Amino acid sequence: MNFAVGSLITARGREWVVMPDSCDDLIIARPLGGTDKEIAGICTALEEVKPASFSLPDPEKIGDYHSCRILRDALRLGFRSSAGPFRCFGKIAVEPRPYQLVPLLMALKLDPVRLLVADDVGVGKTIEALLIARELLDRGECQRLTVLCPPHLAEQWQKELSDKFHIQAELVLSGTVRRLERQCGIGQSLYEVYPFTVTSIDYIKSDRRRNEFIRTCPELVIVDEAHGCAYEERQHRSRHQRYELIRELASNAARHMIFVTATPHSGKEAAFRSLLSFLNSDFAKLPEDLAGKENEAVRRRVAAHFIQRRRADIRYFLKETVFPEREDKEDTYNLSPEYKRLFIRVLNYAREIVRDESGGHHRMRVRWWSALSLLRALSSSPAAAAATLRSRSATADTNTAEEADEVGRRQVMDQDDVDSPDASDITPGAGLSEGEGEGTDLTRRQLLDLANEADKLRGQGDAKLQKAVTLLRALLNEGYRPIVFCRFIQTAEYVAEHLRELLPNRVAVAAVTGTLPPEERENRVLELAQSDPRVLVCTDCLSEGINLQDHFDAVFHYDLSWNPTRHEQREGRVDRFGQPRPTVRCLTYYGIDNQIDGIVLDVLLRKHRRIRSSLGISVPVPADSNAVVEAIFEGLLLREQSARIGPYQLSLFPDLDEYLLQDEANRRFQDEWDNATTREKRSRTMFAQEALQARVEEVAREVEAVREAVGTGRDVEAFTLQVLKDYGASISDNTNCTVFELSAVPLALRELCGNIKRFKARFELPVNDGVLYLTRTHPIVEGLATYVLNAALDGDENAIGRRCGVIYTEAVQRRTTLLLLRYRYHVIMRDGEKEKQLLAEDSQVIGFAGAPTEAEWIDSCQVADLLDAKPSRNIDRERATLFVQRVIDGIEALKPNLERFVTERGQQLLNAHRRVRSATRWSGVRHEIRPELPPDIIGIYVYLPEKVGAV
Repeated sequence: MNFAVGSLITARGREWVVMPDSCDDLIIARPLGGTDKEIAGICTALEEVKPASFSLPDPEKIGDYHSCRILRDALRLGFRSSAGPFRCFGKIAVEPRPYQLVPLLMALKLDPVRLLVADDVGVGKTIEALLIARELLDRGECQRLTVLCPPHLAEQWQKELSDKFHIQAELVLSGTVRRLERQCGIGQSLYEVYPFTVTSIDYIKSDRRRNEFIRTCPELVIVDEAHGCAYEERQHRSRHQRYELIRELASNAARHMIFVTATPHSGKEAAFRSLLSFLNSDFAKLPEDLAGKENEAVRRRVAAHFIQRRRADIRYFLKETVFPEREDKEDTYNLSPEYKRLFIRVLNYAREIVRDESGGHHRMRVRWWSALSLLRALSSSPAAAAATLRSRSATADTNTAEEADEVGRRQVMDQDDVDSPDASDITPGAGLSEGEGEGTDLTRRQLLDLANEADKLRGQGDAKLQKAVTLLRALLNEGYRPIVFCRFIQTAEYVAEHLRELLPNRVAVAAVTGTLPPEERENRVLELAQSDPRVLVCTDCLSEGINLQDHFDAVFHYDLSWNPTRHEQREGRVDRFGQPRPTVRCLTYYGIDNQIDGIVLDVLLRKHRRIRSSLGISVPVPADSNAVVEAIFEGLLLREQSARIGPYQLSLFPDLDEYLLQDEANRRFQDEWDNATTREKRSRTMFAQEALQARVEEVAREVEAVREAVGTGRDVEAFTLQVLKDYGASISDNTNCTVFELSAVPLALRELCGNIKRFKARFELPVNDGVLYLTRTHPIVEGLATYVLNAALDGDENAIGRRCGVIYTEAVQRRTTLLLLRYRYHVIMRDGEKEKQLLAEDSQVIGFAGAPTEAEWIDSCQVADLLDAKPSRNIDRERATLFVQRVIDGIEALKPNLERFVTERGQQLLNAHRRVRSATRWSGVRHEIRPELPPDIIGIYVYLPEKVGAV
């Protein structure tokens, strides 16, 4: 016998709901009142399956006045197959803002989905990408998903998938693969065994693993930090492997792919075009300038796949503040006399080795990078300077000048290095090769002597550290919880060590550097988050991808990055959506008389900040910025008039300002950056999806309707408090949260809630450390809803939600009955010859006045008022049973109207699908919605007037 999707069956001694993908031989079903975790397959050849009908309430089991509301909330909060145009909203633990729906609306128009999400840092690109993924999974468009990301971001993606979208993904890293493969059969790939994975792109890109991955790759792929996969003419083998991997994945025309990056344009046009080519291979041939009426059709094609929005756009669109305000401040320090003397000695040494022309061009470049490394480390801290002076230069083992430049730029100039995100915090070294010139031994002794002098400056001799302690005290006194970003591992550990000594004992300090594996970094951050006040000292291993806004709200740039994008990434760890503090502080810290960082500050950082402040966007530095900074340093070091400097000069480069004004390379660079700013502003305007955003409010209303149907945050709060109170929990209000003590609640209920005996919770964001954010899909709320509904359906004597009730109340003038109904719909989506079948569930409370045979139906507003009605006096059980039985006896007379209600609700659902389709201009897709009749009557509640004879 063929059972329709949504119909009720009896098997294995219980009732089930038939799910999509069932066939005559194998029925996929979910227990009635159960969760998706209990879905099972029933083989009709082996097990007896019969059609079932939903039983009416037992009039002997009468509840009190709030039975209807509590059971209604349990019913709708338990829905996961929500009735509405968006399938995913019943299964997510986050309430997306309207602007975060725009990529989802774009995705609904694409088949396959190929989308580049390039919103600004902190806007919520992870949520936007995973909304699309969850929707595609729930629509049945795909069954498997993998996220390709740098290894240090894998755990964060796994956590977002699990906590907010209820997708349990396995990590595919070099350290986890062996364990995962033990569960695979012969010739079976782990991607065939585990449907949801987060994969290290650097692990899977190698030639040995790539072919198998491409063969078994899931139908849906999210690529994080997608800019690291773009093609560049001069690129490392590792980056080329990433490009080849993504290019081959994209060549499968049926695969859904979502690309996520905050920096789609690195300043290199060819790399940007290669990134667009993953969306559509024709995009590789786009004209360089997409402006003008003649390119309007091209822009529209690209805009269908590409969204890039400024934070200012979103603020304007929402008419509300969902991001914190950022206070940018600068502060300075002066080198101590001892530190300045060391700086002068090091600078004179650097000039000597840079002027040395022996050994040819290659060795000259090695010496140049050694000199610059030493100056960079010395401006960071005595600890970094000593480590650099005692270690061999990273460029010393190169074979060509080009190789030396490549290594040097990556180590010294803070180039973005997706190949090895942690390499940037290693001190580059300054020691030269064995036999480098006639004075090798003398040079080595000279470096060791400088290192010993640097050691003596630790602590009291370091004015930079001492001033930083004062500034951090001020931040802590204002209630901030700062992150101190350092350039080198040695600097971070040195600063953390002295902060523990110099800050009050109550302040917790922890250091996180690239020496720790990614999972240990997060653990250390979470451990620190348990203390307050607190200071996190770290390197740029935490500047990208990891969200720290829940625990920190200020950034202190102890060392300037020589890459403005890195500064933006650092600040984006706290300045992002979800930051609980209304204002975050970003402090740029540099030395007045230490012009090593001053050059970078003047040439790069201040201009970057001015552009962001005036336009609301961060424009990547033009590609040749490193060459310009190198040229400035080289010019200053080699100038004859400052070949050697004395101990009494106020500045290391006394004529820096004049030099920068006259330097032709710097002027050309600034002009190019201005041109890039103009192009970027135009691009953001083109791809901000303003036309679609204008229609989001219309779609947001549909989302709000779905939330009302499945339960809002207010409903979750009221339901949770009422249920736990009724079952004996101790509930108390604490500062910004509620404390729940569950020791006295029934064991079965506590087990459904995860066997937690005590917890703190809030029902809206933001939440503080150690406080749960309870949404309708949180395991605790899901456990409460399941327990209440099952207890009522099973007729449990201790159930607080009862399927029937009768009260006297002053809220009615005539006998009025409310019916709690559950609807199930068979949703069919057709796109050409493709057909998808889905199950949707909904509930409704309807009401009528008078007897069932003469029912006068009341409107939804009157129904809502009755749900809040209070009893005016008691009613004896026999009389209450009699009134419920009268309704049951008259059910046949009500059935035509009940079927009318379920059909009307189905038409409303169909219209909502059509409105969303119209808002997105999503053509070619047709929906059909078939109600499963009759609806389930979950509850019968009778309200009697006080006036005698009115019943």
